[in-house]
Amino acid sequence: MITVTDNAARALLELVREKAAGEGLRLAVEKGGCAGLQYAMTIGPAQAGDLVASHLGASVFVDAESAAQLEGCTLDYEEGLAGSGFRIQNPRAARSCGCGTSFEPKES
Repeated sequence: MITVTDNAARALLELVREKAAGEGLRLAVEKGGCAGLQYAMTIGPAQAGDLVASHLGASVFVDAESAAQLEGCTLDYEEGLAGSGFRIQNPRAARSCGCGTSFEPKES
């Protein structure tokens, strides 16, 4: 399953508090992006079949189809000069694009 850092949990709790209490970060992997697959993130409720990762009261919902691609990943929140946002550290990625939202999976 995915690991949620303290920074990501705190940022997610603040975001959900502002937007929609009781919801969490919905995380999926879709075809697209400059490296072949891309991460999709939205705020919303859990769906049937989702896997749930919780940390410090923040919830991340991963759809069942994306779970294998996200196994062993870490969700972090970074702030920097180029912008701030959630970042995924994916040990299953052979390479990632510069924007950090797209990746090419390692061969199985």
